[in-house]
Amino acid sequence: GEAHPTPSHVASDRDSAFTIDVLDFYSLHRTATIPMPPDCGTRAEALVLSGFLSSVPLQPSLAISLKTLELLRRIRLFKASFSIEAFTKLLCYYYALPYRRTYRSALSDAFDIYLQIMCEVRAGVSRALGRDGPNWRVLNACPPCGYQLADEPPLLYTRLFAMDGNNSLKRLAPLGGRRAGDSRVFRDSDYFLPAAFVNTFAGEVRAKPKPEDDDDDDDDESAEEGDPTDGMTLISGCTKNWKAAAAEEKKRSWGIFDETGIFASACRHGLILWLVDMIRSGELAKYPLAIMAKVMEVLGDRTLGGFDIGCSFQETLKASSLGPAFIKSGSRLCVNAFHGYAHNYRCQLHNHPNIVPGIGLEDLEVMERIFSASNHLAPIVRYASPYRRRVLIDAFFHHWDEEKYQNLGLMLYNNFRQAQDVVARGTIELSEALEALQLTVQDLQNFREQELLYFHTLGKEPPRDVHAVTYVERLQELNAISADLDDAEDVFLSTVPADYTPALFLPATNVPVTYEADLSATRKAETRRRFLRERQKVLMLEVAALEVKLGIPHRWQPGDPEYIKVMEYVAQRKYHRALRHLQRLVVQRLFELHRLNLAQTAYRIRTHIAKQLQKRSRAIRNAVKNYNTAAAALKPPRPPLDWERVSHMTFVEEFELLQGTGSDLREKPWSEPVVRETTRLANKIERAQEELERVAVETRRLHTSICDEEDLFRVVLDDLRSRGDPWYGPVLEHAMRRQRTNARILVYINKIYGAEGFTGTPGPGQRVG
Repeated sequence: GEAHPTPSHVASDRDSAFTIDVLDFYSLHRTATIPMPPDCGTRAEALVLSGFLSSVPLQPSLAISLKTLELLRRIRLFKASFSIEAFTKLLCYYYALPYRRTYRSALSDAFDIYLQIMCEVRAGVSRALGRDGPNWRVLNACPPCGYQLADEPPLLYTRLFAMDGNNSLKRLAPLGGRRAGDSRVFRDSDYFLPAAFVNTFAGEVRAKPKPEDDDDDDDDESAEEGDPTDGMTLISGCTKNWKAAAAEEKKRSWGIFDETGIFASACRHGLILWLVDMIRSGELAKYPLAIMAKVMEVLGDRTLGGFDIGCSFQETLKASSLGPAFIKSGSRLCVNAFHGYAHNYRCQLHNHPNIVPGIGLEDLEVMERIFSASNHLAPIVRYASPYRRRVLIDAFFHHWDEEKYQNLGLMLYNNFRQAQDVVARGTIELSEALEALQLTVQDLQNFREQELLYFHTLGKEPPRDVHAVTYVERLQELNAISADLDDAEDVFLSTVPADYTPALFLPATNVPVTYEADLSATRKAETRRRFLRERQKVLMLEVAALEVKLGIPHRWQPGDPEYIKVMEYVAQRKYHRALRHLQRLVVQRLFELHRLNLAQTAYRIRTHIAKQLQKRSRAIRNAVKNYNTAAAALKPPRPPLDWERVSHMTFVEEFELLQGTGSDLREKPWSEPVVRETTRLANKIERAQEELERVAVETRRLHTSICDEEDLFRVVLDDLRSRGDPWYGPVLEHAMRRQRTNARILVYINKIYGAEGFTGTPGPGQRVG
């Protein structure tokens, strides 16, 4: 552990050379002699020319080699959670030096400068290739999405994308009102949408009033702004489930964070479209509205977006200022495949990817995969400055896009094989199933329409039924109040002492007076008697008003047929309420189980979720008891549920089918499990055929893009070389890496072209425009 050597002398900027302490992972040299060319203005410039970088512009005393900084950058690209402190300790270990925070600070500052240099290099390469125009990355980074060809068959939706919010990449606000020392602003990213643009949608949706029993003491500054579901006129079951699943996140105090996460969007192939910083808030409506505004502006018409609450947000979007343009564009939103199973089944029949025409086999869960990777960056940016946080996020997603581009060929090939397998095996199974059931494909389509109609009307109450239920409930309360009033009269009279005589009219006796001792009981009895009498009058007026409204000539009695019929209907309502409560608890349980398995979920969070699951399980057991009580009160009674069956329920559809309490459901042919499975199989085959068509189009787009890019590289490199342009080296390195990636992609493209069952046009085409 000898101390780090110091320079033998301190050189001035005019010396022909100077010696400086260095850190170089490759040579492990402790000092370096840096030549000072005559045309070099400062030692910092001379260091860069010699392959070193210092963290200060004047009088540097320590320099880090560019190769070492590049190694750190590459390690962090492939392992985002790798800290500068860990790298510094590793460097000290190889130098046989004790770790000092001075080294970490110097390395961190130099790394900041190096990242800025790399951003400039990347921007210079883009300029040289003519790829620095507005929205160039969004329009061209993913050729299968954006490289449209002149003679390709039309697709129902031109682009498939997904969006969602994630709170892992939040940043702590300075404590105690202190200001951050690093006041720089990172504006060199085309991923992030400007906050000013996002805030133009801040007033579009207002938050709905909270329930009276909501004990959330949220002091969020943006509490008046609505979330993506608050634009709906009526609150759907999907909205309730989404809000319930997000309840724990909403109850967190956002006050200690400046940025509370990101709201991101990506194409179906996983390449990022845009990012939005969520500022001191949860997932507000303005974030997806800003994304959709850019989608309609840049990506054009007929887009299909996936969002975990896409069904409700689509109504919010239509009610916003973007609504007319969205409707005119022919675009639509749907839910993701995994999140879709937590929506009510009526919603799934319209918005689940298994049902939506034109979506292929895409599950639109790409954001979950992206966040699973970006969660590794969370511990690094949590305490960073706003500038460093954005620099690191920008670098991470640039590298993410590079990796997704490398995997495009493999992804398309796997999708082609998967769709081909579904069609090959599914067609045989479907044919056998239809023959066994004596049905046709047209019958399945008819069943689907009948199912849509059934679930559209399920649970809706005619106005007269609602008033009849209210009338019977008021009658029951009136009878109960009348009985209580009779009891109160008896109690009041029983409080009068047996030896009581009015002192105003009769002479006092020598018998001990006990009235004063019973004064409190007498007053309580009188108060209760007056309350019940007033309540009886109110109920009699309400009952009379309902009798006039419903045209009831004679007051119903418990033995009347109408009264009995309404009581049976009331039992069904209680059954449905118990079922919905049980469903809500199980949906929350499914979401928590999903989060429990997320990569990089902290130990404390996993422990907290596990405890909540235990509580939720007890609540589910109680809900099962309440459900069984309500089910037994039906005529005929419904079969009871046991804990084991409920704990294994994974699809909301299982709950929805329980809501049919009449014999009509059992008579529906589409409600039979075997018919439902056959319908699912038919839908999957249809989606697989769409996937084959889309893969054929996207493969040819990718092939054309690679060929055009090769021509571009040749022309640009020849021009740069002939002019002796210093950008020739960076562009050449970029082209070399890209060409090697494209060569690997072409292997999979040729596999798709040569596969049995490929119906597209092999070979490159001509790009539109």
